Amino acid sequence: MRVENHDHFVNRLTALGQKHQKMTHGYTTKVGKDGLIVVKPKRRPVRGGGPIKLVVLAVAGLIAFKAVALIAVGPITYNERLAKLETGTMIEQVGAKALAIDPVTEVLADSVGPTLR
Repeated sequence: MRVENHDHFVNRLTALGQKHQKMTHGYTTKVGKDGLIVVKPKRRPVRGGGPIKLVVLAVAGLIAFKAVALIAVGPITYNERLAKLETGTMIEQVGAKALAIDPVTEVLADSVGPTLR
């Protein structure tokens, strides 16, 4: 005979809560060999790429920021401000290289610019 204490009860409740949460995305039912109906959550595709996804989002955000800044001040003023950064400290120089106009930013600014103006 098994004796249950409060910890076992809490663990069972936690497991049931997790199973219920998984079943909110769908479930399947099967009849086992013993005649019992077994309900199992559907398997969801594995979401992954955490750090890679974060880097891609950061790069996309930087490109979008550069395009909006380029649209807002214009290419001449943008390049003048980059020139000031290039003569500054090492951090400012790195920032100037990161904020330099690249082909993707230029195409994005040219295509979105007329609609934002």
